[in-house]
Amino acid sequence: MAQITASMVKELREKTGAGMMDCKKALAENDGDIEKAVEFLRKKGLSAAAKKAGRIAAEGVVAEYSADNVGAIIEVNTETDFVAKNDDFKAFVAELAKIVAEQNPADVDALMKCKTADGSTVEEELTEKIATIGEKISIRRFVRLDGENISTYIHMGGKIGVITSLKGGDADLSKDICLHVAASNPKYLNKDQVDQEFIDKEKDIFVAKLKEQGKPENIIPKIVEGQVNKLLQEVCLVNQPFVKDPDVTIEKLLSNKGAEIVSYSRFEMGEGLEKKQENFAEEVMKQIKS
Repeated sequence: MAQITASMVKELREKTGAGMMDCKKALAENDGDIEKAVEFLRKKGLSAAAKKAGRIAAEGVVAEYSADNVGAIIEVNTETDFVAKNDDFKAFVAELAKIVAEQNPADVDALMKCKTADGSTVEEELTEKIATIGEKISIRRFVRLDGENISTYIHMGGKIGVITSLKGGDADLSKDICLHVAASNPKYLNKDQVDQEFIDKEKDIFVAKLKEQGKPENIIPKIVEGQVNKLLQEVCLVNQPFVKDPDVTIEKLLSNKGAEIVSYSRFEMGEGLEKKQENFAEEVMKQIKS
């Protein structure tokens, strides 16, 4: 049996919003495994983990570039928000987005070998930035699309970036889809793309919560079916109500314009990353003792 520490309980509380004793019990029941404890709390109906587990914890910025039916978004991470807001850093990330769009590197390693405007490589310029700024800078990910109607959108000064590619429609529709994706954060384009593992996991959680509520066994499957259908409406882009006109679904909006979504991507800065937690008092004491 793993030892349940105060820091483990604190981490689980931050991820789920559940009470201290509930978190401690969840960790004890799952041998200290944080992710299993999150699922345990969700099944008990004690957690908002689905929304909070991927909370934003890293610093950095998402930038975009689009021209001539080609577009790109890129996320670059920093250690501090101070650096992320630096104009020189933001200009560097904007240049990277343009390089991705124009030179079409296959991955981050290939991007490192691409040439910048002054003739140096991205890797050389990145190394110079790190030396000048004095903290780690990491190129995390990027997406490049080309096609008939490409739009990009940056929200909250680089906290969220979206790129979409449409077949048919027009530039205004493509931009509207970008705005919707930024606001609604769909996990999938349509029901056909939903991962079966995702559905099975959610079904398991629904069943466990209903049993916890004392629902009769014979009605649980019907209730779960309805909950899964509702969930699919929420997570699939084409089934979501359009943010500008909730009476119209994205599917209907596209149909009215004779268009379809070819592809889309949404980056939320730092999602899935954990920011280093500094305890300055402890750090000072360590320095004194040494």
